[in-house]
Parts: sequence; structure tokens; C-alpha cells
Amino acid sequence: MTTPRVFIVRHGETEWSLDGRHTGSTDIPLTSNGEKRVKATGKALVGDDRLIVPKQLAHIYVSPRKRAQRTFELLNLGIKDPLPWKAHGLRPEELSPNDCTARVEVAEDIREWDYGNYEGITSAQIRDERENQGLNRDWDIWRDGCVGGESPEDVTERVDRLIKEIRDRWQAPVIGKPKGNAPQGDVLVVAHGHILRAFAMRWVGKELPDGPAFLLEAGGVGTLSYEHHSIDEPAILLGGAFIVS
Repeated sequence: MTTPRVFIVRHGETEWSLDGRHTGSTDIPLTSNGEKRVKATGKALVGDDRLIVPKQLAHIYVSPRKRAQRTFELLNLGIKDPLPWKAHGLRPEELSPNDCTARVEVAEDIREWDYGNYEGITSAQIRDERENQGLNRDWDIWRDGCVGGESPEDVTERVDRLIKEIRDRWQAPVIGKPKGNAPQGDVLVVAHGHILRAFAMRWVGKELPDGPAFLLEAGGVGTLSYEHHSIDEPAILLGGAFIVS
């Protein structure tokens, strides 16, 4: 029986991710090492006998930020149609033989958390700044949000909207059907650390103020799916097997 998945990919390493600086709207490139690691991830995880099977992807959502778009380019899924942005760098040396017919969409709902006044600074600096302003030093983005930016409620609203679209449009029509007859239903989302952790929490119905008990490294890949082939039983897939024909 078909049980579609959502693969969430955090963009590769940047200078700010190395320093722990909050990077929302600031568009900075991947580091050289970040590009190399994303290429390696693509080679290891993308292919007809790998975790992410391009021909099984129904749709692809990518953040409007260049660092996420460049990460998608380097995964090398073998997209045949032109991308909805001008390429941010050279294509991988070896073009993928994969046949991916999924449409790539730039999705504002999966852009990074708007950090407002906290853009470009670390959590330690945020706590110092709040103390100097007479605010609570015990700051937690999942509970408190960002001054001048988004609250947990703001993020929940747009993440829930995207989750509903994925389920209604791409996965409800195929889940539970015989594999041989069902169209592809996997979805790929390429975005950022905080927003993807929020996405995973809301996928399983958790409230953001509870805080996530999981991490997603720069360039990392996570998998979301369902239990018992049921659209009403969303789950985080802790370990996914490669496909074997």
C-alpha cells in the first residue's frame, strides 16, 4: 500500500550558520564546504535505489532564499523543466540521469522565521540585548517569537497552510492505494532550520511553545510520513529504508 512521504531538507552551511547567527531574510551564499556536503548528500540519498526517488516526487517546494535554492540545485534531482529562478551557480559536474517530472515551486510559506530585531545575531546576544532592554532574559523563540518579527502563532499559521495543501493536493489522493496503481505522492521541501523544525512539529500536531526535541543540521535531511497508511495519522519517520526494485 502507498504511504507517501515528505522529505525536508535544510539548506547547506553558510558563514552565519557556522557562527550561530539567526539568518532570516538576509540572503548569504553557501560556503564552499557547504556546497560540497550538499553534493555528497545528493549522491548518497537521491536516485532510483536511494531514499529520495525523483520519479516518485509529486511536487517540490523551495524557499525564496537563494541559499535554499542553491541547495536544491546541488541535490541534482534531474529536473527537466527550467527552474523558477536564475541558477545561483554552476550545475553539478555530472548531470543526474534521474527522470523527475515534479514541478518546482518557490513557496513563501516555507521561508525562514522572520527574526525581526534579532536578524544576524546569536541567541546569547539576543538574551543580553533583552536584559539591557528590561525584558525577560530567559528567551525562547518557540515560546516568545522575535521582537519586530514573527510570533509562534504567525509561523504556525503559514506552516499549517502548507501542510494542508500538501495533504489535500498531493497525498490524500494516493495514500493507502495499491503501489502499482497510485500516482507518485512524495513531496520535497527545501528550506531552513527553524521553519523546518516548526513544520515537523505541526506535521504531528504539536504546539510550537512546547519546543522541538529534535535538530536538523545544515544540509540535513528529515522524513515525515504517516502510520497505518492513514492521512489522519501523521508521523515523523525516524529511519527510512532505501528503495529496492
